[in-house]
Amino acid sequence: MTGRILVVRLDSVGDVLVSGPAVRAVAASGAEVVLLAGPQGAPAARLLPGVTEVLTWDCPWITDPARDVRQPVVDELLGLVLSAGVEEAVVLTSFHQSPLPLALLLRLAGVRRISAASVDYPGSLLDVRVRPGEDFPEDQPEPVRALRIAEAAGFHLPPGDDGRLRVRDAGALPEDVGGDAYVVVHPGAAVPARTWPAGHHAATVDLLTGRGVRVVVTGGPSERSLTAAVAGSTGTDLGGRTDLGSLAAVLRHAAAVVVGNTGAAHLAAAVGTPVVSLFSAVVPHERWAPYGVPTVLLGDQDAPCARSRARICPVPGHPCLTTVHPEQVVDAVFALTGPIGSAATFGSATIAAPRRKEHRR
Repeated sequence: MTGRILVVRLDSVGDVLVSGPAVRAVAASGAEVVLLAGPQGAPAARLLPGVTEVLTWDCPWITDPARDVRQPVVDELLGLVLSAGVEEAVVLTSFHQSPLPLALLLRLAGVRRISAASVDYPGSLLDVRVRPGEDFPEDQPEPVRALRIAEAAGFHLPPGDDGRLRVRDAGALPEDVGGDAYVVVHPGAAVPARTWPAGHHAATVDLLTGRGVRVVVTGGPSERSLTAAVAGSTGTDLGGRTDLGSLAAVLRHAAAVVVGNTGAAHLAAAVGTPVVSLFSAVVPHERWAPYGVPTVLLGDQDAPCARSRARICPVPGHPCLTTVHPEQVVDAVFALTGPIGSAATFGSATIAAPRRKEHRR
């Protein structure tokens, strides 16, 4: 196939990263992939192998807070799609998102063939409809869900592509990170309900460094005070000093990453680094746990907040994560890595998520 095909994922960094296998499947057809992303996810889109061009649009029914739906906002999208010269689109969404509002606008922009998963009857808005049900369960990993939508549209991964997450090498390792083996601790998360307490992170850094492990603490520009507090006097604080590409380099060279359910967890998976996942039950781990890398997932997955999709924990004390102790995290790190700095070889199987506080497979 030749020409240009639009792939759409309008959410944040992690959502775009888990769409990578689907993007590669479309690119394997020989078409140029134009990826339409939201402003949060666009940096991740630029890291995905197979993407030729990235378009950015702030979608009124995805971003929070959302901008008003007005004609200039609609015209902005129509202009982007028309100028991209695409006649086909694959719309990737999570289970709780409808592709139909976007499909309507894509039709108005002249897109002739549109594929997506939809619970609702799409009428003439979709040419290929993947219908959730027994053959397309909602509790499947997000990378698999996205890839299956692409496959329904007629796109398949090439031989030898194992369907794991990947990113391009697009960043340099900061000078003060090179040298001995290290563990990354990434304490921040965009959603408060998915955040392990900062004091627990700091105690984990102290425990690891006390056992002779070098720790690098990462975070965005708005998280500098958090990363400084977590790094303390023993960790290397990179808060605000990495963009997504250089963060990928830092994660790639780490022995393991300690991180919540946030974009950095999926970035770690995309560079093949084992993950200790501090996973809040507000979203299902079956869909959102780090994919394709050795993982120990910590957190009570049967907590009262389970599957609530809450941004602020509705349970006093945030027990699904606060009951995880730093000592458990340190044990999980060594379970994944063995002695830090040794020539460890990691297996290819993902360690599945738990029903309760800790589980390894």
